[in-house]
Amino acid sequence: MREKRLIRQNEKDLIEFLLKQLNLDPKDYPVDEYVDEYEDGKMGSISLGGDVSAYAGDLIQVEYVDSDETPVVITLTRDDKNHLLDLDFWKVDFTKLLEYPTPDKIILRREI
Repeated sequence: MREKRLIRQNEKDLIEFLLKQLNLDPKDYPVDEYVDEYEDGKMGSISLGGDVSAYAGDLIQVEYVDSDETPVVITLTRDDKNHLLDLDFWKVDFTKLLEYPTPDKIILRREI
């Protein structure tokens, strides 16, 4: 079992930003204080505490270009109880995320 860690402020900020893009109130989608990192944090993906077996879809998918000019797709997902499930990062070349995205660097192209 992986060890949980405290959620970082930049992760909270990004989640809140993504929810606001959907005109959703972040207060309606509370984020657990502790998260699990996927792949030891290599790409930045975290589990937000929802029911992994009850994946119910993506809320929003956006893009970001890392400092090495490599595109990254960021997806916020939910479970069937409408709780946040994952903040998923996919760097297209599968390398380590170099710079964590800030809302001003997000490219809004793909709403689900």
